[in-house]
Amino acid sequence: MAVNNVTTNNNVVLQPPGTGQQMGQRDFLRLMTAQLSQQDPFNPVDNQQMVAQMAQFSSLAGINETNVTLQKISEQLSAQTQLLKDIKAATPAPTPAT
Repeated sequence: MAVNNVTTNNNVVLQPPGTGQQMGQRDFLRLMTAQLSQQDPFNPVDNQQMVAQMAQFSSLAGINETNVTLQKISEQLSAQTQLLKDIKAATPAPTPAT
């Protein structure tokens, strides 16, 4: 009797923390779809749990966007600060009036 392979190439593989791989929106949707397609029809996932998971992911996505925006602002401020330092260094010091 032959035994068929029960795994496919479409399985989602989660990376352990600290490997540099982060889950994105696409990964979340794949996991949610897999969870919904594999659930027991006589004992489905609680609606409140599903909504809570989606709310957490939405909140996390918003925080990530905020972090990216703040990083860009920080880089711009650093560049402007460096430019002001360069201008100040290139400007001759005023001589005191006698």
